[in-house]
This record gives sequence, structure tokens and C-alpha cells, in this order.
Amino acid sequence: MKLKIVIFFLFFFTTSALSQGNKSRISDSSKPFVLGVIEEIQSVELAEKRILNIYLPEGYNKTDTATYPVIYLLDGSADEDFIHVVGLIQFNNFSWINRVPKSIVVGIANTDRRKDFTFPTTVEADKKRFPTTGHCDKFIAFIEKELQPFIEKKYKTNASKTIIGQSLGGLLATEILFTKPSLFNKYIIISPSLWWDNGSLLKHSPEILKENFLPQTDIYIGVGKEGLAPTDIPHVMEVEANVLAEKIQHTKSKNVTVYFDYLPQEDHATITHQAIFNALRLLYPLKSK
Repeated sequence: MKLKIVIFFLFFFTTSALSQGNKSRISDSSKPFVLGVIEEIQSVELAEKRILNIYLPEGYNKTDTATYPVIYLLDGSADEDFIHVVGLIQFNNFSWINRVPKSIVVGIANTDRRKDFTFPTTVEADKKRFPTTGHCDKFIAFIEKELQPFIEKKYKTNASKTIIGQSLGGLLATEILFTKPSLFNKYIIISPSLWWDNGSLLKHSPEILKENFLPQTDIYIGVGKEGLAPTDIPHVMEVEANVLAEKIQHTKSKNVTVYFDYLPQEDHATITHQAIFNALRLLYPLKSK
């Protein structure tokens, strides 16, 4: 009987040890799945360090002569929109699709999006509700004077620059389009929070509406079934997005193209992924073979 017990324990511990050994060998063969690189940039304009999540397309090589478009993604943290947007770009790069050129994606991680994406408001209730808001001038200066030069110096870029922004990010993208349109030549504006400051941005007469505006600029505006904005004064987000599109459609410039996309099956929370997919299809139409 004692011999049987000894044999049992020897078998149990030997099997357990072998099992642990096999687990160790399996674990040792594991490797991280690398989607991109993380850069840190010390911003003078923002007086803080900012994190950039960067996706480099397949075949990117520092030593060859190829250059790439850059897509700048607001709300570009790893736990925000960076991963799923990179997936859309990579999917559209597949050789059997080949809709979007291989591109660098720069996800700008947030610290305080309300501060960075909004201009000062005259609405007292919003000043109290969102006390850090109203500093997008510094964030736009960061993009123009620090971020774009940093990316263009370190990575192999060409002249094509796209910005993607949703909600308050869409508000910021619209403001850049209206005030500094040459910063980008493609704008993907999704569910823009045009209700901010009681819709004052829609009252502007931007340079892109003038006949002598020369840069080729392509704009996508997408909105879901979103209803009333979170304001005391009623604002319907679908209506204001449509007003923005109609305003741009009346441009006298032959170099500005705008696409309006209403997605009734999406709401403010779900729209981003589908809208970007639609935007890529419209901004990069497949050429007939």
C-alpha cells in the first residue's frame, strides 16, 4: 500500500512539473503584437508633454525613397479611436481593395479634449459646466508649429494631410477648416458639436467659400440620428451638420469638394467607425480598371 502511495505522488509531481515546464516553454515563445510606435513630444505651445500613437504602413522603410500621406487622428489614444481607425486604413490598403494609399496614422492622445477642442464660449452655463474649455487656439498652434513639423522631419511624408475629428473633435476640425484650411487637404468631420457657443461657428464666412481659394480641399461631413445637443438652447445636431455642408456647397471655389452623409442607423456613440469607412470610400473613389 505504501509503495502505491509513493508511486502515486511521484507520478503526480512528475506530471505537474512537466506541465509547468510545457507552460514555460509556451510562454517563452510568445511575442508582443506591435501595432505601432509611441512618440512623446514636449509642447511649448501647450506647456505639456503629449503622447502620439503612430502607425506605419506595411513596407515602410527608412532607407527607401517612398513617401506617405499622413492621417492625423483626434481622440487618438490607444483606448479611444486609434486602434479601430488603423484597422480601417490597413483594411483599405489590402491589395485586393487598394482604395486608400498606404498612409501613416498619427493618433494624438488626449489630456483634456474640452480644453483643446473648443474656442471660448459666450454661454455662461457652459463656462460653469466646462471650466477648462476655450483654448483650441493653443492646440491649433501646436498642430501647425510643432506636431506637423515633428512628423514631417522624422517620418517619410508627402504633401497629403488628413484630419479626422468626431464630436468636439469635429468642432475643432471645422474651425481649422474655416480659419487655417491649408493645414490639411482632407477633412473627415463626424457629428461636429456645432452647438458650441450657440452655433457661432456657422456664422463665419471662411476663406474656403471665396473664388480665389486655390488649395484642393476635400471634405466629408457625417452625422447620425443624434437629436438634441446637450444645451439649454435647443440645437439639433443633424440639422446643424447639414447647414455646415450646405454652407460649404455654396463655395465659389472650384477646388473645394464636400460630401454630406446622413447615417440614420447610427447615433453619437456608434457613428465614428462607419462614418470613417464611408468617408474613405468617398474621398478615395476607386478608379475604373
